[in-house]
Amino acid sequence: MVRIDFEKYGRSQRIRWWAMRLSVYGLLVIWAWVCIFPLFWTVSTSFKTAADVMRGNLIPWFNFAPSWLGWRSLGLSPDRILEISTVRDEFMRRLWNSVIISVTASALAVVLGSLAAYGLSRFSYKFGHMRNSDISFFFLSQLIMPPVVLALPFLVLYKELALLDTYAGMIAVYTLMVLPIVVWIMRDQFATIPVELEEAALVDGLSIWGAFARIVVPLVLPGMVAAFLLALILCWNEYFFAALLTSTNTNTLPVMIASQTGSQGINWWSMAALSTAGILPLVIVGVVLEKHIIAGMTAGAVK
Repeated sequence: MVRIDFEKYGRSQRIRWWAMRLSVYGLLVIWAWVCIFPLFWTVSTSFKTAADVMRGNLIPWFNFAPSWLGWRSLGLSPDRILEISTVRDEFMRRLWNSVIISVTASALAVVLGSLAAYGLSRFSYKFGHMRNSDISFFFLSQLIMPPVVLALPFLVLYKELALLDTYAGMIAVYTLMVLPIVVWIMRDQFATIPVELEEAALVDGLSIWGAFARIVVPLVLPGMVAAFLLALILCWNEYFFAALLTSTNTNTLPVMIASQTGSQGINWWSMAALSTAGILPLVIVGVVLEKHIIAGMTAGAVK
């Protein structure tokens, strides 16, 4: 007769379970540190002196004494925030340019991308040998093209149309840049909405646009917010077209961050302070919109 030692078997199972959990959480902690470390490095560098930057000191009050050197050079330190500063005025102008261009382009991309995605998810199209799936992949394939390929055509086109260094020109190119990913995200969102809901709305007397606005849009609103957030991040961090198509009036914050160089080398503390100031708006927007995304998904699950 075979006897099984259940106590020994249960103990080995518990050991295996704990080993698996420790391995998974250990890998997650390591990956979280890998993702967060660049942010920590940037923020800590903005409070370092030149000597501390070159030595690579990391921990405040342990490896180095925090200083407002980087923020003082931008006129954003507590002792200079009330004084007149041309650098701070330039920073605020670049920040405002980034806000106008990024928010407008992201909102426009979400509106146009949602309409295109809704059409692809509800109607059948045929352009030659291309069907809906081919059209969707065409939108996504635009992300494969490197931006440098479009440098000369956009430069010549914008020069002929007098769109260089204008808000309209930057908003247009940023909208085109993020539109494919918005279409791809929203197409999957609309595909999860049963067509029967819209048919019932049409039977109740709503028009196609009424059913779309009153039935479909509230259900996919969390997806639209997520698409807007992703588009905003991509537009906010874009550097290539901002450096190529602007000069003085519509320069964005990434261009100013990249310009922190001089005859003595790279001004790391000022660059870190600018980067930290540029990261904060996205963090705030991400936290606010995340609450709306979670609330929308929870409300949809309850319904």
